[in-house]
Amino acid sequence: MRQQLNAWAHEYYVQDSPSVPDAEYDRAFRELQALEAEHPELVTPDSPTQRVIGAVMDGLAPVRHAVPMLSIHTETDTEASGAQAFDARVRRELGLQESDPPVEYVAEPKFDGLAMSLRYEHGKLVQAATRGDGEVGEDVTHNIRTIRQIPLMLPAGVPPLLEVRGEVYMPRADFDALNERQRAQGGKTFVNPRNAAAGAVRQLDSGIAAQRPLRFFAYGLGAITSEAEGGPAFATHFELLQALKSWSFPVAEQVQTALGATELVAFHQQVGASRDALPYDIDGVVYKVNSLQLQRQLGFKTREPRWAVAHKYPAQEMATRIEAIDVQVGRTGKITPVARLAPVFVGGVTVTNATLHNLFEIRKKGVRVGDQVIVRRAGDVIPEIVGVVPGPRAGYVANFHMPKACPVCGSAVVREKGEANHRCTGGLFCPAQRKEALLHFAARRAMDIEGLGDKLVDQLVDQGVIRTLPDLYRMGLTALIALDRMAEKSAQNVLAALEKSKRTTLPRFLFALGIRQVGEATAKDLARHFGSLDAIMDATVDQLLQVNDVGPVVAEAIHTFFAQPHNREVVEQLRACGVTWEEGAPAERAMLPLAGKTVVLTGTLPTLSRDAAKDMLEAAGAKVAGSVSKKTHYVVAGEEAGSKLAKAQELGVPVLDEAGMLALLAAPTPTEPQP
Repeated sequence: MRQQLNAWAHEYYVQDSPSVPDAEYDRAFRELQALEAEHPELVTPDSPTQRVIGAVMDGLAPVRHAVPMLSIHTETDTEASGAQAFDARVRRELGLQESDPPVEYVAEPKFDGLAMSLRYEHGKLVQAATRGDGEVGEDVTHNIRTIRQIPLMLPAGVPPLLEVRGEVYMPRADFDALNERQRAQGGKTFVNPRNAAAGAVRQLDSGIAAQRPLRFFAYGLGAITSEAEGGPAFATHFELLQALKSWSFPVAEQVQTALGATELVAFHQQVGASRDALPYDIDGVVYKVNSLQLQRQLGFKTREPRWAVAHKYPAQEMATRIEAIDVQVGRTGKITPVARLAPVFVGGVTVTNATLHNLFEIRKKGVRVGDQVIVRRAGDVIPEIVGVVPGPRAGYVANFHMPKACPVCGSAVVREKGEANHRCTGGLFCPAQRKEALLHFAARRAMDIEGLGDKLVDQLVDQGVIRTLPDLYRMGLTALIALDRMAEKSAQNVLAALEKSKRTTLPRFLFALGIRQVGEATAKDLARHFGSLDAIMDATVDQLLQVNDVGPVVAEAIHTFFAQPHNREVVEQLRACGVTWEEGAPAERAMLPLAGKTVVLTGTLPTLSRDAAKDMLEAAGAKVAGSVSKKTHYVVAGEEAGSKLAKAQELGVPVLDEAGMLALLAAPTPTEPQP
C-alpha cells in the first residue's frame, strides 16, 4: 500500500499526471492509516502517513522552507458531522466544557491547485517555491513572476521578511479555452485545471507559464519578521488574512469567521451549494481555529496541525469500467454516444451512464468498451468520461462506430460537413424528436398556434394523443378536455388557434417544418425563388444552390429532408387537413408591388406591430433588412426612430410613415414615393 500510494503521489505532485482520481487516493490513504493504527509497530518514517510526499523535479533548484509547508487533516465525511467532529476534537483538546462559549474559527474554500510559498525581502519578491515534500520544494520564481495577481513589490510598511503561502490555480473558463487551443494545435490536452496549472508552474521555460492564465489566492504565512524585531502582532488568523489583502494579495471572498459547529456546518452547506457556480475548482472547505494563541496551544500531531481540518465534498471524479457504449437520440435529432458503466458513487449519486458527446471525443480520448475510465460529475451536470486510466487491455477491442440508421425510427444518420455531431434525418417522423418538432411547428414565427406550449405538448405526446404533426388538426374537444388542467374553454381556444393557423404563408410553413439549417430568412428566400412548395420539394441540390444565400450545407440539408418519404407524407397530410397558403410562380412574384426592393423598419408604427408590417412587406415581394445602406430602397419610420432614420436621411434614402407604406403596398406595380 505504501508503494502504491507513493507511486500515485509521485504522479500527482511530481509528474502532474495522476492516473487515479483524488477520491481513490484518499480511500487508500485512510485504509493505510487504519492498518497502521491497528499495528503501530509497522509504522515507518517513510510512510505516506508520516510525511508529505513530493520531490524536486530535475532542472529546478531545491528550496528548503524556513517554516515547513505541512498538509492538514482531511475530514472525508461529507455530511454535517464532519464539521461537528472537528469542533468536538478542538473543544476536547482545549479542555472546554459544554457550558463554555463556542470556539471561533475561520472558514475558507479548499482550492484544487498547487500550493506555493512566496518569499519577500524588504518588500521585493525574491523567491517562489512549491511545497515539494513539505521541507524542500522547487524554485519556480521565474514562472511565478508571470502571474499578474502576484505582486513583485509590496507597499511600504510590510515586514522586512515575509513568506506568503497560497494556491496557484487556473479558472475553469480559461482551462477550457486552453484545451481548445491545444486541440487546435494538435498538442496535449489536460485532464483538469489543477494539472494545467501545476504543469505550467513547474516548466523550465517561463514563456510557457506566461501563456497560461494562472491565478493566485493567499491563505496564510510562513516565515515572518518576529514581533521582537518589529514584525506585526496578529491576534487572529482572520486579522492576518485582512493584512494580506491590504498588502495587495488576493484572498478568497468566501472567507469568513464562524462560531462553533453550527456555523461551520452552515458554511459547508452554503459553499457547497454554490460550488458549481464558482469560476474555479474546489474540493472542500477548510476550518482553522481563529485565535493564533489557541493554535499554538493546540500544536501539531505528526504531520498535521490540530487546529485545522479540510472538510471535503463528495468526489466529482471516480474510476470505473465501461461495460457498453450505446447511443441516444435527442429532441433535435442529435445522436449522442453514451457509456454504460459499472455503477460508481460520484458527485453524491450513483452513476451508471456517462455522455461521450460525439465520435470525435471518443477517438480523441481513446475510449473502448472494457476500459477503466475516470468519470466526472459536478452538481447537476450530466456525468462525462474525463479520460482512460492508463494500462494494457485484456485483448483486442474494436473501435466504436456510429450507427448508419437511427435506433428509434430507422432513418439515415448523417454528419454534416464541418460538424462534429451525427444526426437522425427522420425529422417530423422520428418519435424521439416529436415534442421538439411540435413546439417548433407551433412557434409564433412559424404556424403561430397560441396556447400550444411545453406542458400541453408533453401531455399530448406522453398520452399518445399526438404522434405526427397532422394529428394536431385531427384531435377533437373530447381529447383535449381529458388532459390535466384543461377546461372546456381552454380546449376550445386551442382548437380555434389550430383552425386559424391553417391559413398561413409558404415561408412560415417551410420554417415550421423544422428543416435543419432553414431559418426564417432562408425559408423566405426559398419561397421567393421557387414560388411553390412542390418546386422546392422536387429541387435538386444544384437548383437549390441558385437561391440567394443558400450554400452547399443548406442545400444538402433541404434536399435530404424532402428525399425522406415520411417527411413528404407529413406534408401531404397537413395539406389534406386544410393547411393552405398562397403560391405564385417566380414570374408572377416579380410583378408584386415591392419585388426586388429592400425595406428597413424602425421605430413604433401607429397601428401595426413590427411583425405585422414585416409580413405585409414580404408578402408584397420586399426583402426586410435590419440595417440601412446605399442599397436600401425605403425606410419605414415610426415614433422614436433612432439611428436608422438618421442614416437614411444622410444617404438620401426615401422615408415613409405607416400611411405611406400602406399606399405603397396598394400600388399595382413597383413605384417610387412622391416627395
